Amino acid sequence: MAETQADIDAHWMRRALSAAERAGERGEVPVGAVVVYDGEEIVAAGNATIGACDPTAHAEIVALRSAAEAVGNHRLVGATMYVTLEPCAMCVGALVQARIDRVVFGAADPKAGALGSVFDLNCGRLNHRFAVTSGVLADETASLLQTFFRSRRSAVSVVGDDTSLAF
Repeated sequence: MAETQADIDAHWMRRALSAAERAGERGEVPVGAVVVYDGEEIVAAGNATIGACDPTAHAEIVALRSAAEAVGNHRLVGATMYVTLEPCAMCVGALVQARIDRVVFGAADPKAGALGSVFDLNCGRLNHRFAVTSGVLADETASLLQTFFRSRRSAVSVVGDDTSLAF
């Protein structure tokens, strides 16, 4: 039986979920991204904003930087990014600049999503547009985030007024 695009997307989203889980283990918000070109993984990355002290170190940005370095080009024409959470405006801007062909995401982000939830920056008004597939393994990706934030809220309530756990 031939593999469908849905099967392929689920496979790569599981890889992104693994990267997200590793980020969560480091205390980062568990978002993961994978860049795939010609059926091969170029890079997998997770959020690194806390560890890198870098507000731009979202999983998508970390993955784009590494993928561009790996292929020796700032343009990733023909590549697909799989990301566990709908990208924010900053990340969509970077995806446009990288000339990515396709973005596949899991959970929608009703607070910051820029591919339809809050904004749709892939609207055709920018200098590049990419294909978007949403909702791939959405329950699993959302569950990972919900579990992470639930545990953080529990830790904050146990500690009391200590704001060092705030994010």
